[in-house]
Amino acid sequence: MHPAWSILLFTTIAGAAQGLVVALAVACLAGLALDGTFLAGSLAVSAVLLAAALLASFFHLGHKLRAWRAALMWRTSWMSREVIALPVFITLVVGWALAVAGGAGALWTHGVLPVLAIVMALVLWYCTAMIYACLRFIQEWAHPLTVINYTLIGLSSGLVLAGALGVLAGQGAFAGAVTPWALALTLAAWGTRTLALRRNAGLKPKSTLQSATGIRDPRITQRSMGLTGGSFNTREFFHHASLAVLRRTRLVFQVLGFAVPAALVALALFGGSGAALLLAVPVQFAGLLAERWFFFAQARHPQNLYYQFVS
Repeated sequence: MHPAWSILLFTTIAGAAQGLVVALAVACLAGLALDGTFLAGSLAVSAVLLAAALLASFFHLGHKLRAWRAALMWRTSWMSREVIALPVFITLVVGWALAVAGGAGALWTHGVLPVLAIVMALVLWYCTAMIYACLRFIQEWAHPLTVINYTLIGLSSGLVLAGALGVLAGQGAFAGAVTPWALALTLAAWGTRTLALRRNAGLKPKSTLQSATGIRDPRITQRSMGLTGGSFNTREFFHHASLAVLRRTRLVFQVLGFAVPAALVALALFGGSGAALLLAVPVQFAGLLAERWFFFAQARHPQNLYYQFVS
C-alpha cells in the first residue's frame, strides 16, 4: 500500500494524545495528587494534539467539504465509527479540562470523567485499528495483533509524553509514577510489534499470477504494470519503494520507535535524568512515524498482481 502522510500523522499524533489522556485518567483514579493547573494544562495539550490529528486527516480527503458524509455509514463502516468517536473523545477531553479549571467537584474531575475518558480512548483505538484489521484480503492487517499494536503503541507514546510533561511542570511525583509504566508499555509494544513482523514475514499470498490470470504455466513473469501512464491503482496501492528501503525502515522504526526510547526512559527511571525523558518524546515520535509508514507499505494489496512493475 502507498502510505499517505496525513494518515501517518493522524494515527501517530492521535495515539499519543489518547495515551496521555489515559495516563492522566489512571493517575486521577489511583488517587495520585495532581496539581489542578497541571491536569487542566495536560488535558489541553491532549485536546490540541487530537485537533491537529483531525486536521491532518482532512488532507487525505478528495472532497473536504463532504467530510461530514464519512459518518453516515456507521452501521457497517469502522471508519464512520472512528469519525464519530474522535469528536466525542475531543469533546470529552475539553469538557474534563474545563471542569478541572472551573473547580468542579472531585466526583466528576477525578471519578466520572476519567472513567469515560479511558472508555472512549479504548473505543477510538479499536475503531481506528479495525479499519485495517477488518480487511481480510490484506493478510498483514487481518489479525488481532493490529488492534493490540495500535493500543500499546498509543499507550507507550502517551505515557512517555505524560512523563515529559510532568518533568517540565515540576510534577516529580506524577513523572515518577508514570515512568515505570512508560518503560513497561514501550517494551510490550516492541514485543507485540515484533510478533507481528515475524507473522507477516511468513505469510504467503493467497493469489498468484497463475490464479489471477487463469494460466497455469509455472513460468509466468510480469514485465509491465498494466497501464503505460500509471493510474489510481499504481499510485494508491503500491509504494514503489525498494526492498532495501523497506528493510532500512524496519530497522529504523525498531531502533527509534522502541529501543532508544526504552533506553532513555530507563535512564530517567534509574538514573534520575529528566532530560532523557524529554529527549525520548521527539525520538519516539520520529520512530513511530517510520513504523506507521512500514505498517502501510508492508501490506500487499491483491490488485498488485496486475499493477506493480514498470517494464
